[in-house]
Amino acid sequence: MITIKSKKEIEMMKEACKIVADLYEYIEKVIKPGISTYELDKLAENFIRSKGGIPAQINYPSGIRGVKAFPAATCISINDVVIHGIPSKNEIIKDGDIVSIDTVVMKNGFHGDAARTFLVGKVSNKAKQLVEVTRQAFFEAIKFAKKGNRVGDISNAVETYVKKYGYTVVKEFQGHGIGKEMHEDPGIPNYGIAGRGPRIEEGMTLAIEPMIIDGKSDICELEDGWTILTQDGSMSAHYENTVLITENEPKILTLN
Repeated sequence: MITIKSKKEIEMMKEACKIVADLYEYIEKVIKPGISTYELDKLAENFIRSKGGIPAQINYPSGIRGVKAFPAATCISINDVVIHGIPSKNEIIKDGDIVSIDTVVMKNGFHGDAARTFLVGKVSNKAKQLVEVTRQAFFEAIKFAKKGNRVGDISNAVETYVKKYGYTVVKEFQGHGIGKEMHEDPGIPNYGIAGRGPRIEEGMTLAIEPMIIDGKSDICELEDGWTILTQDGSMSAHYENTVLITENEPKILTLN
């Protein structure tokens, strides 16, 4: 069921989103070659808690039989890891890596969700282009995140834009509604047919998140039950924001 947020709920939700926005500005300052993904995750967790937020990804999902809960505050995915990389003391970020970080913060009972792909050190031009196109795909998509349009308009915009550069989209994972729950309806794929899907309405809050691969779209999952990689070893990038649908233009809540 798609939830429409009241003005009061939106104001409460903005606080969680603000922490996420501030977190990525902080990470930009501390991420560097030689730091482990574990250390980076702990810095992020401490930052979130210092701002009064709760790192919502820790132990997510909880209480579901047979599903291994995620152990960290952030997903940190390097190079050919698409999403859900588990921070580790043994994984050291190197010069030239592209590092995708996905974080969800809860405050006031509401969630804010965003992802960024960081360029660490001297990164190849090929990697820079992938990261920039992934970021721009989000901004192409939110041109259609307007009252009266349909979810398929957003989805189609992502795929159409990245195909111009020869990239592919991840089809097994998608964006989503967000609010009191981390994942709410509607699902927002990064591919699809314009004019289809649920109607977009004022008061909806959507996590729109292009996940783009510089290669074939095939993916695989590690035995840890979380880490998703490109099957052919191609690089992947991720860019996400929580977006509020208004009477007029959409508002990005997780970007300062």
